[in-house]
Amino acid sequence: MKHLSLILLLFVLLACKSKPTPEDKVEQSRTTGSVKILTDASFARVLADQIDVFKSDYPTAEFTVIEGNENKILPTFLNDSVRVMISSRMLTAEEDKMYRNRSIVPKTSRFAIDGIALISNVANVDSTITVREVIDILQGKSTTGKQLVFDNAYSSTLRYFTALAGIKELPKKGVYTLQDNNDVIKYVADNKGFIGVVGVNWLIANQKDMAGPISKVKMLGVKNLPGKKGADAYYTPIQKNLINGIYPFLRNIYIINAEGREGLGTGFANWLVSQRGQLIVLKSGLGPHKMMPREFNLKNTN
Repeated sequence: MKHLSLILLLFVLLACKSKPTPEDKVEQSRTTGSVKILTDASFARVLADQIDVFKSDYPTAEFTVIEGNENKILPTFLNDSVRVMISSRMLTAEEDKMYRNRSIVPKTSRFAIDGIALISNVANVDSTITVREVIDILQGKSTTGKQLVFDNAYSSTLRYFTALAGIKELPKKGVYTLQDNNDVIKYVADNKGFIGVVGVNWLIANQKDMAGPISKVKMLGVKNLPGKKGADAYYTPIQKNLINGIYPFLRNIYIINAEGREGLGTGFANWLVSQRGQLIVLKSGLGPHKMMPREFNLKNTN
């Protein structure tokens, strides 16, 4: 009976001991733990590059990335399901207020500048287009026969251009949408009469996977509206034109963090605008949020 009582006591003590939760196993901090991130599909590749390097520095950091078009990921962010998002636009005052009503202040940081490329089939004679021509196509006023193809009806890329043209609905002819950026590249590669609209980073990051279709398309030079920067000539979205702001179709890439605590999301957001994070932006072909100063080691040879 004495031994039985000891055994029963041991079982009681073990039962009372709380089981460790996943949060107990990995410390939650700016460089450890886990975080979910929503991202506009157009920026998934540059985000993946950033995460790879971050994890090489902090191997215990765990990221879950959820890709989607802007209209899909934004509601998920606003209903508090996921609190970190990569987007081409900042929150509106009303959207910001939704989080502040929960006693959380969202923090928004720009970490890169993206260019939106216009591509056409290499067989096309034209290699340039003006912003005025693009607006005319979107407004249904074009007489050139040029047609635009976008990645998705709910994408941030299409939103950018509808805002530029000041329209709420697309014209019945001349503007079409597919499913994603790769579909646009393939379509333009196979059809001469269309101009595709895709993010520059998507073109650069997919050089290997989409080598065949990409070899059949070319980037168009774009001339801005009179009186605006980039109105003096036709510019392609190469990196130096993104950095100096001379290419007409530019958009910022933001990380919006509404964790409300000092977690991995906060650490990653800070890291994106650090020197290391900005060097990765440069390597990706995009424009960095800020140019990092170069350091020179001067040696006295006398």
